Amino acid sequence: MKLDARGLSVLIGFALLAAVPWLVGEFYADLAVKVMALAIFALSLELLVGQTGLVCFGHAAFFGIAAYVAALLSPQSGGAAIWWLLPAALAASGVYALAVGALSLRTRGIYFIMVTLAFAQMAYYVFHDTPFGGGTDGVYLYFKPEVKLGSLTLVDLEQRKSFYYFVLGALAFCFGALALLLRSRFGRVLAGIKANEQRLRAAGFATYPYKLAAFVVAAMFAGLAGFVVALKDGYVNPEILSWHQSGAVLLMIILGGLGHLRGAVLGAVAFTLLQELYQSQAVFGAFAKHWQLLLGLTIIAFVAALPDGLMGLGRLLRRRPRSQA
Repeated sequence: MKLDARGLSVLIGFALLAAVPWLVGEFYADLAVKVMALAIFALSLELLVGQTGLVCFGHAAFFGIAAYVAALLSPQSGGAAIWWLLPAALAASGVYALAVGALSLRTRGIYFIMVTLAFAQMAYYVFHDTPFGGGTDGVYLYFKPEVKLGSLTLVDLEQRKSFYYFVLGALAFCFGALALLLRSRFGRVLAGIKANEQRLRAAGFATYPYKLAAFVVAAMFAGLAGFVVALKDGYVNPEILSWHQSGAVLLMIILGGLGHLRGAVLGAVAFTLLQELYQSQAVFGAFAKHWQLLLGLTIIAFVAALPDGLMGLGRLLRRRPRSQA
């Protein structure tokens, strides 16, 4: 099988990520874990927005529900078995997405955006205003789940490097699964829905089941990201389900370039690094407390200069020499 430039760039990227724990200190390795978790989150939304044309503004609900399930079902005296904890977290996100999608996908455009936002805010207030998930205080996850086969420990997630490679494996699985999905007949139908849903219906395709399936799959991948974040932080609070979390991940995929899986990953990397940079008091001093303003201005500049996101940077650089010639 011939490896093209895009496949080679993906392999190089994952090879560099695999080398990170051996090349940098704990702070930067932890930052890489954060980036990879958000990249999974961005990839999940890319399936909806970039590949299907469904702009969802409530994606954080699926992210947060899985995180809460991971924290609430983990015992305080030891780690739960990952073989049931992870499927339980993903199933919770998937079931909620099935209910939300079954109703919201009957609307279109701005109405779909507002309905998904409304359902996300409902989930947010369930955890925020009730003692179910600890209210505003949130809930702690004291032990990472155990990866065991009988009495044999396969992977100790309490170890930094082991957890790092677990998250890297989750990102690789997510990227590979979505790449295969988009190359399949199902993926081609999603591309047709994005391009012209009415024409696809005229050709005899029932588009609603495809959109609902994509909605649930995207939610479960978002749940995987939430599960990873809960394990990484050891703490979950209602802000993880808030609307600005949905807005942040939407900015990531726009920043990277809609319509590209690699763009979603690049957008997550760029967004996180810019956020860390602007929050640095060593660089910006007291003005670092206004990091949201700096980040917003930077994203506006990026969108104005690169309408196709970071994925369009290569094409822009290739055009300049020709225009100068």
